[in-house]
Amino acid sequence: MKRIFLAVISFFCLLALARAQTTRDAEGEIRNLEQQRFRAMEHVDVAALNRILSDDLIYTHASGLQQTKAELIGVLGSGDFKYESISADGTRIRIYDQTAVVTGRATMKIKSGLGEQIFKLCYLDVYVKQDGRWQMVAWQSSRVEP
Repeated sequence: MKRIFLAVISFFCLLALARAQTTRDAEGEIRNLEQQRFRAMEHVDVAALNRILSDDLIYTHASGLQQTKAELIGVLGSGDFKYESISADGTRIRIYDQTAVVTGRATMKIKSGLGEQIFKLCYLDVYVKQDGRWQMVAWQSSRVEP
């Protein structure tokens, strides 16, 4: 009986360790995707954006403007709106099974018809694992005072 009890306890300990490792792996994947996405937005890397962004993405800018994936990529590709630089900090990632919630702060330097602007924001970002890979399905940001 004692041997069975120890085997069951060992099994659950191994299961917990495997789950913790899976969560750490997912967090690392998401952190890497966030960096790739920011670089892809700066360099208008459409192939990378198509891979990272879900087809049903809703991207809500700090201004309140909402865009689909196609609209966001279209504006970036037109050159009318350019992310000169994106610097994120304080990024926190939480994994919930097949969903990742990312929060953080970022400093963005953009160029548009209004000229060049630099602003700080806080953001909420959601990724979902679809067809075996993580894709961003939502972005919401708000400006913060410096």
